[in-house]
Amino acid sequence: MIANASAQDTCGLCAKQVVINSELATCFLDQYDQFAKTSSDAVVVDLSSCASRGVVEALPSPSKAPAEPDVQFMVSRPQLACLKKQLEAPGVVLDPSATIELDNCK
Repeated sequence: MIANASAQDTCGLCAKQVVINSELATCFLDQYDQFAKTSSDAVVVDLSSCASRGVVEALPSPSKAPAEPDVQFMVSRPQLACLKKQLEAPGVVLDPSATIELDNCK
């Protein structure tokens, strides 16, 4: 096996990008330690338990609806750490939703 294979090579089903909002980002960061404890190379992230707990969403503007956030996705271990780093970056705008690219994670 090639020692320097990229994260994408080890996880064919892993997400290349994740659409997330501030509510799901907070939930992800709260549960990060649990996700990081998984022993497998591919980590299943399930945020469905914390998605929109009875909160009434603002009506989207008629011109362009925001992308629907991903509540379940699979990432490799390096992508998991990268997603955490990008969500904690100062000035990141997550509402109504943001697309986080995972391909350019180092």
